[in-house]
Amino acid sequence: MVEEKRILVVGGGISGISAAVDAAEVGYDVTLIEKNPHLGGRVAQLNKYFPKLCPPNCGLEINFRRIKNNPRIKIYTLAEVEKISGSEGDFDVTVKLNPRYVNENCTACRACVEVCPIERPNEFNFGMDKTKAVYLPQDFAFPLRYVIDDKLCKKAECAKCVEACTYNAIDLNMKVQSLSLKVGSIVWATGWKPYDAAKIDNLGFGKYQNVITNMMLERLAAQNGPTNGKILRPSDGREVSRVAFVQCAGSRDENHLPYCSYVCCLASIKQASYIREQYPDAQVIIFYIDIRTPGRYEKVYLKAQKDEKIKFIKGKVAKIEEDPATKDLTVTAEDTLSAQKIHEKFDLVVLATGMAPTTREWKIPANVSYDVDGFITSSPEIGGMYAVGCALKPLDVYSSIQSSTAAALKAIQSLVRR
Repeated sequence: MVEEKRILVVGGGISGISAAVDAAEVGYDVTLIEKNPHLGGRVAQLNKYFPKLCPPNCGLEINFRRIKNNPRIKIYTLAEVEKISGSEGDFDVTVKLNPRYVNENCTACRACVEVCPIERPNEFNFGMDKTKAVYLPQDFAFPLRYVIDDKLCKKAECAKCVEACTYNAIDLNMKVQSLSLKVGSIVWATGWKPYDAAKIDNLGFGKYQNVITNMMLERLAAQNGPTNGKILRPSDGREVSRVAFVQCAGSRDENHLPYCSYVCCLASIKQASYIREQYPDAQVIIFYIDIRTPGRYEKVYLKAQKDEKIKFIKGKVAKIEEDPATKDLTVTAEDTLSAQKIHEKFDLVVLATGMAPTTREWKIPANVSYDVDGFITSSPEIGGMYAVGCALKPLDVYSSIQSSTAAALKAIQSLVRR
């Protein structure tokens, strides 16, 4: 397959979606590719996001409708860039299209799920629950179509899903395909992933069940999460009464992420409000180095300070230990303002892990520059390629969308001047 020259957007999170829609709605053809089986990126995993504290389906649903109604946008999920050649105005791109094993006939009726005998960890919920080998990526998935995990599916040995599907939507013979694109400019919206908290030895993530990350808490608080929105301890499903947040878990640390991830303090304060709303008597302690809530978000911090059940302690956490009998956790830290050592017991500890760009591990197959932390940098000598959102630097949703609009304009300029 070969397509006419257009703008290529790589990454179907909020940044990529915004750039694609902005360019298409002023008359330019856009191809949007996403490596996952659905669009939405990290925003789709949130319970609520700033500035309005909306649920993700609020903003995403509007954008999905704009994509669906605009014939200038073509989307490909389970798609990866393999090769890029050429220059601004004339790029040749080869895209690998991985098989979904479910075609457009799918109505998301669940008949295939009911008969599938194989379970898998649900990566959308960070492994806190399971799906079948044939699964809907999430309740608000776009496209709203099932997908089969080919690493676990037994294909022809089982084929129960094929028999159960009355719409002929299951095709276990799908193969990898290659898509050739002729594009004039490329927008890199490759996003971020949570820093691997298991690398932080003293905090016990991966060792103690009740030490979780900030993104895991978002899923616990979400109505479509593993506990239907109820924040419960992973070890025993118990309600929580004392919760600790550990800021800069891996961030601002030369051994891990040396930079500030910008949104972590704000996210923890927001998540403290989730807990206080569900459990009015619960106590929350936030251990911090510095609280950073830029600009208009300062009022969120000031509101939290007035809550007598939320306490801020300036001090780095030295270690977290578990009582094997109860699975309760003891946090050892130093209160630098009072110069006292603290040993506090909690039901749950939430690590505010930082934002690591996906390009920290996966490098773009083109002449693209990166900074020392793996973020894409602007290089005047490399024309026609533009980074947006958290591929550029740690950003909140609002700022990511702003960067996407700017990149869409630059991508259009690349087409026009060539």
